[in-house]
Amino acid sequence: MEDLHIRLVQTRLVWENHKENRDILSRKLEALKKPVDLVVLPEMFTTGFSMNPSKLAEKMEGSSIGWMREISQEKNITLTGSLIIEEEGKYYNRLIWMRPDGSFEYYDKRHLFSLAKEDEAFTAGDKKLIVECKGWKICPLICYDLRFPVWARNVENYDVLLYTANFPTKRRYAWRHLLRARAIENQCYVLGINIVGADGNGFEYSGDTSVINPMGRLEKEVTDKEAILSATLEYSALENVRKSLPFLNDKDDFSIAL
Repeated sequence: MEDLHIRLVQTRLVWENHKENRDILSRKLEALKKPVDLVVLPEMFTTGFSMNPSKLAEKMEGSSIGWMREISQEKNITLTGSLIIEEEGKYYNRLIWMRPDGSFEYYDKRHLFSLAKEDEAFTAGDKKLIVECKGWKICPLICYDLRFPVWARNVENYDVLLYTANFPTKRRYAWRHLLRARAIENQCYVLGINIVGADGNGFEYSGDTSVINPMGRLEKEVTDKEAILSATLEYSALENVRKSLPFLNDKDDFSIAL
């Protein structure tokens, strides 16, 4: 299996402004240097973590999905991140997994952040998504999902667990330690992508975008500034961990009642 070249875009978001955020991200992505396979954007990358979906939601045929398709094709990358989508009168915090050929899949955030009343504004998803990039199996999840290990449990034998988030500074201790826990218990790489700056509600974000290896060790991190974090995931390192410590063979079988 080939190594996987990733870029995690840690940025400030302009509150509730689709076009300005797309324009800012376009300028950042213009500077991408090869090799790049996968680029990850933050949660709600077009608006910030807003509970105003009736004003901000886009359709699946809207400008932001079109922008993702255009960037993905132009740069020959897989591009992912979440945004606010309206479908059949319901609103979703939806992660889009856009491929260079224009095809895509999506994941609707399962665990809605009730402390911010996200559960009142949005509809929860009920399906995990396992996707592939260069043969790597990847499970993308969103922010608050991080606190629920049963949902993330590696029953699909994925290789990478990915969290795109708006995780505030005052809970950075939980962010950092839960990312490591998910890597250890699932024997996989974990990618955590967050934002910096302040949002429209006055919450501060310190970033702490991270790459965690399958032993739970921090390989790379960027904090308190806008940056594109570059990393290469080595499949041989993942294989060595799983062969020398075959803990996943002893995992429990279970089903989740939805």
